[in-house]
Amino acid sequence: MLTLDLTNAPRWHDVAPGVRVQLRPLTTALMVATRSDPAVEAVPEEASDEERAVAFAKALARRTLLAWDGIGDADGNVIDPSPEAIDALLDVWPIFEAFQLTYVSKGLLLEQEKNASALSPNGPSAGASATAKPARKPARTARRG
Repeated sequence: MLTLDLTNAPRWHDVAPGVRVQLRPLTTALMVATRSDPAVEAVPEEASDEERAVAFAKALARRTLLAWDGIGDADGNVIDPSPEAIDALLDVWPIFEAFQLTYVSKGLLLEQEKNASALSPNGPSAGASATAKPARKPARTARRG
């Protein structure tokens, strides 16, 4: 069952030990806006999927990240989120991975779930049986020496 959160309140996400970020809920509007973000559109057509993923993640984080805890500058002073600081944060591989896993992928899981469906218990696929058969292994022949 799909549970709707009608509060639309920001949530805290742990992205590393001692580091957490407060993010807006991942909505259709945010995803659409991020797809048309100038930084995403500026990615060259010949760019790899990885380069596109980084550009998209940074653009999405700049739109959704409201606050953070446990992040400071090179001198250890606490800093507030800014576009440059958010980009630098996502340049840290474990943070990027955590952002993708705890935030982005949860929104994409729902997209994947709607692309798969079970057999209908009383529709055209009711009682359907598998028609594919396993491939037969070729018979072994004796080698002549």
